[in-house]
Amino acid sequence: MSLLVWFTMGLALWHFTIFLPDRFWGGIVGAFLGSVAGAIVSGAAVQIASGRTIGDTDIATALAAIPGTAIGVAIVYALGVRAERLRAPA
Repeated sequence: MSLLVWFTMGLALWHFTIFLPDRFWGGIVGAFLGSVAGAIVSGAAVQIASGRTIGDTDIATALAAIPGTAIGVAIVYALGVRAERLRAPA
């Protein structure tokens, strides 16, 4: 059940990427994948560190996905900016 919560939190926060310039590596789909992957990784890390099983859910389960979502989106954005700079004519 926790996996569903992390995925949903990543999906919910992904919607806010429309307010950023579209420089994501892979476009909006890349932003989606980065958001969801980050949410799942950080959520799982917190869940394992706290010693709870994947079936235990509460508000902390959802909140644990927020930092990972932001980090995942930031990584995909940085990769997109880097790729854009490499393609730019000198």
